[in-house]
Amino acid sequence: MKKITVLSQLALCASLSFIGFAAQAQDLKGSAQAANAKVWLCVGCHSIPDYRADYPLVYRVPMLGGQSAAYIASALAAYKKGERKHPTMRAVAGSLSDQDMADLGEYYAVQTASSPNNPLK
Repeated sequence: MKKITVLSQLALCASLSFIGFAAQAQDLKGSAQAANAKVWLCVGCHSIPDYRADYPLVYRVPMLGGQSAAYIASALAAYKKGERKHPTMRAVAGSLSDQDMADLGEYYAVQTASSPNNPLK
């Protein structure tokens, strides 16, 4: 009987922590305006049409303008966690908070492919 109670309590704790995490993620709102002070991390590579990085392999650097905010934020989070492997992007993403990632996502979502890095007024 005691074993079932412990397992039930563990399951309840796990459920509550997941709910708390989901609620926190939903509360995080990005600001394109706030990203103006952060976008300098990105423009060195992502603002150059047809740019290719050559470390560790030749890699075509994508233009980010017009991508969805959620995609940008989730890609940055994946680099930060090591789920995506490019070393430069991992280092950049490692310096970002969740709020920074949400802000950068919103910033690029309002851009277009032809003007991906113009600071917002």
